[in-house]
Amino acid sequence: MDSATPRAKAARRRRIVPALLALGLSAALAGCISLGGKVPDTMLRLTAEQTAPAGALGGGPVGSALVVMEPETDRSLAVLRVPVRIDGARLAYLKNAVWVERPARQFRSVLAETLRARTGRLVTEGPELLGQAGQVLDGSLLDMGYDAQAQAVVVRYDAFLRGRDGTVKTRRFESRATGVVPDANSVAPALNRAANEVAIQVSDWINASGT
Repeated sequence: MDSATPRAKAARRRRIVPALLALGLSAALAGCISLGGKVPDTMLRLTAEQTAPAGALGGGPVGSALVVMEPETDRSLAVLRVPVRIDGARLAYLKNAVWVERPARQFRSVLAETLRARTGRLVTEGPELLGQAGQVLDGSLLDMGYDAQAQAVVVRYDAFLRGRDGTVKTRRFESRATGVVPDANSVAPALNRAANEVAIQVSDWINASGT
């Protein structure tokens, strides 16, 4: 027999009812909202090691600008996974590692930021100034992944530098780091270093090419 006073019973009901409503709402939301699949253990991101200082990012006539385009890739690099080359005929993907964004787009950002820092020029990403800029850097990202046989990460980029006068200069750049363990914690920083080394090589080449 419940010996509580009517006032105590009313207070208890006031505590229980909101709790039941909250529980029912949580159950309803759980049935309607999906939070997605398993979160990957590691999300990979490329960052420029050399960056332009705060303030103006270069200036001058539009004709002196440099436009950096997103490089083309094959299908192995058109996804958010890190390719692992087993041999000449077989390809896999690195376990538990996913790019936060397409590697080609991230590589373009590293290229552009490195060029801003090392050339002092007006550098833009994307097609906005195409047809007006003094130079356009385009190309193909041939490799940005792991070579299982060599136990190395490899970044390989074919650059095409076009001038307003119609001239085209091309060059292949590559950076690799050997002795890398095939796990995300080792591959991620090695890929970032290799991408930055290629970006520095490209900036030196463009500086030597003139505007």
